[in-house]
Amino acid sequence: MRDLSLHLTDLCQNSIQAGAQLVEVSLALADEGKLTLVIRDDGHGMDADTLGRVHSPFTTHRTTRKVGMGIPLTENNAVATGGGLEVISSPGKGTTLTATFFTRHIDCPPLGDLAETMATLILANPEAMDFTLSLRSPKGEERLDTREIRQALGEDVPLNTPEVVQWMIQATQDMIQQIFGGELQ
Repeated sequence: MRDLSLHLTDLCQNSIQAGAQLVEVSLALADEGKLTLVIRDDGHGMDADTLGRVHSPFTTHRTTRKVGMGIPLTENNAVATGGGLEVISSPGKGTTLTATFFTRHIDCPPLGDLAETMATLILANPEAMDFTLSLRSPKGEERLDTREIRQALGEDVPLNTPEVVQWMIQATQDMIQQIFGGELQ
């Protein structure tokens, strides 16, 4: 995959298919260029047998194809930078995926369009679920939470209203600039 936002899209799809009502995405950049991506959901979770096979591209629960490349490709890209990937899950308790990348490594994929990615995920699921996006670096911390946006808008204004979508994209771009400004592209 060309960038981290594409990995994020694919990995969040796993959470959506697992029946998650809340998907929490976190990106934390440390001083030495270590980027930690965490995706936590409250979906169905996986049993020990399935969890043991998630690193294989031939493990998927999708019926549209026989391979699942999201986790293996993310792990491959993380390992190529000197990082790694860990998945923790149990039935009924959801799943937490943690991937670490060293951004100063030549093989680290760029961030990509994180704002558009998050907007697309939210738009594809405007009523069914909520998302949070937390960004942290030595420059500070910012958070976007669709539950808070829903509360501020009230019941009459859905998240897929064009003005709301534009606001979410701009707010996310501003967060990225403030927290990662120039360090992640």
